[in-house]
Amino acid sequence: MEIYRRAIAAFRGLVHAHEAIVIGGAGTLAMEMALVNCLQPGDDLLVVTHGVFGDRFAQIGRRFRWNVRTLAPAQPGQAVDPDELARALRGGGFRAVTVTHVDTSTGVRAPVEAYADVLRASDAYFILDGVCATAGLPEPMDAWGVDYLVTTSQKAIGVPPGFALLGLSERALDRRAEMGEAIGAYYADIANWLPVMRDPSGYFATPPTNMVVALERAFRLIEAEGLAERFDRHERQGRAMRAAWSALGLELLAVPGLEAPTLSVLRYPEGVDDAAFRAAAEREGAFLAAGVGALKGHVFRVGHMGNATRGELLTVVAAIESALTACGHPVQAGSGVGAAAALLGAAGEPVRR
Repeated sequence: MEIYRRAIAAFRGLVHAHEAIVIGGAGTLAMEMALVNCLQPGDDLLVVTHGVFGDRFAQIGRRFRWNVRTLAPAQPGQAVDPDELARALRGGGFRAVTVTHVDTSTGVRAPVEAYADVLRASDAYFILDGVCATAGLPEPMDAWGVDYLVTTSQKAIGVPPGFALLGLSERALDRRAEMGEAIGAYYADIANWLPVMRDPSGYFATPPTNMVVALERAFRLIEAEGLAERFDRHERQGRAMRAAWSALGLELLAVPGLEAPTLSVLRYPEGVDDAAFRAAAEREGAFLAAGVGALKGHVFRVGHMGNATRGELLTVVAAIESALTACGHPVQAGSGVGAAAALLGAAGEPVRR
């Protein structure tokens, strides 16, 4: 119970939340929790999306029969312009606006601070998906005016999958109180969880106890590294990986200025087959994620977040070099590794124990 208490408090401090929900589940559960504890039948939801996981907010909204409007960029790899968001909000009426900080399907980092400036002039609740950003990028809920921060454990926090995490503002808690019994959820109702979050000796549903221990340990590692140092390390690792891709002639899906430091989504060179390439990389010791949605077969994805070390990242780059050559796209041996190594340096490793 004390370990659980520390994990909840650490997450709350990490994202500057007024209250936090830390329960068994996946990031999608956290997304649904934010929505069902905010919207009621007939409410209008504005989804700002730049990938498959932004679109998921819209899918959830339609399932609950809210009035959903989406804003999306013209092409994958781009993000919605803040001015477009401002125009959409001028008519008012939206109960909530969702934004994905980093979309795992495209590798796009949204201009969240610019969106936050726009949303300050609106009464809409601000729901931010931090799944591929939390603990790798700053997400100060209080400074940005975020009401609901949804995330999970297996990305930049560095824990195996199994947790849905939800940060809440004081305004979000007031909204749940206003809704009373008019909420279409039970497990996802934050009113059922808040007493346990405040006192883990209470009970609502059985927590994943082994995962609680792992999560608390992860937050101790983050604290030992230091938040500023951890954020700086992710930015440096992102730059190093982008230098490697450039040296190998690979093109990021995300347009310049919107590249996430936590992962890269890369277009395949002409003639390189998705399945064959990823199989060749795996033989060299690197498991690369396939594209999702309409991008499947056209891109591959490389994570460089959480507690990844310099050696691990360079191993992945070397595997990609070998896989490209094996698939008929020869590259200069060592060029990607050299470019990444020059920017990674020898310092700033994550704390791993």
